[in-house]
Amino acid sequence: MAGNGHPTIKTVAARAGVGRTTVSRVINGSELVSADARARVLAAIKELNYVPNSVARGLVTSRTDAVALVIPESESRLGSEPFFAALIRGVSAVLAETRTQLQLTLVRDRFEREQLAATVATRRVDGVLLVSVHAHDRLPGMLEELGLPTVLAGRRDARERLAYVDSDNAGGATAAVRHLLERGRRQVATITGALDMDVGRSRLAGWRGAHREAGVPADGNLVEAGDFTEEGGRRAMRSLLERAPHLDAVFAASDLMAVGALAELRRRNRRVPDDVAVVGFEDSVLARHTDPPLTTVRQPVEEQGRTMARILLDITRHGAERRQVTLPTELVVRESS
Repeated sequence: MAGNGHPTIKTVAARAGVGRTTVSRVINGSELVSADARARVLAAIKELNYVPNSVARGLVTSRTDAVALVIPESESRLGSEPFFAALIRGVSAVLAETRTQLQLTLVRDRFEREQLAATVATRRVDGVLLVSVHAHDRLPGMLEELGLPTVLAGRRDARERLAYVDSDNAGGATAAVRHLLERGRRQVATITGALDMDVGRSRLAGWRGAHREAGVPADGNLVEAGDFTEEGGRRAMRSLLERAPHLDAVFAASDLMAVGALAELRRRNRRVPDDVAVVGFEDSVLARHTDPPLTTVRQPVEEQGRTMARILLDITRHGAERRQVTLPTELVVRESS
């Protein structure tokens, strides 16, 4: 270490077993570094809590005025799911008011994860907004360990420590299934979201809760796992109909999966809502343009993005405490039920 006790680029190089040029390349995001060397440098930076001199000066004098919106999904998911577009609109609207730069970062593989780690370790952004959080994703833990202000869209589980903004997923799902049961439906199936995400588990819990509330047995045979995609909804609907051909309603944990369910029901000549009622979740633009228009649970996605951005700015600019916010949802009844 240097005489003042702070680690230097030389210290990092020695700890990682590489040359100083390699460390510099990793810090500056160069691709001219092997994956193994990059991983060792990032581990050394984290272990030594190393901050480059230029970055340290910036931390003393000013912020970067940049925020990373991190989405660990593919381009196809980003482009096909209305949720992401609405969230980005909400985040952008708030950041634009403060002239804060938004860096959209997709993390699809190990290389992009390492690039993000380098960005975080060298403090090129003031904070991170993290979307689409899966239970075993290491990103939230990494960001927490590095001490970078982070706000999640949703949470990992009920014990979440980080700041987050979520929708009332369980309550919204309960309202949706209650509506179906009150309309006289008795075999209400559900297409769940990904169950390694709290949003998927919470909406399934809402399906169960509505049955319990109504004194109607929740038949596990009427549960089929989905993945929040249209094709996933189509596959799940197909499996449900093969297993439970007399089902008379389905609650899909997203509008996109509901669209897939409607397509499969149409293919099998099942009338909606006469034979099978369908309810989705989100109230995206899709819901108003399906045939018939989709009953769904409205979640305020743009407001979720705006709230996330405000919380992060409060933390980075004013040292505010972490906040955990759950936004209300609302059932919107249309012709599909």
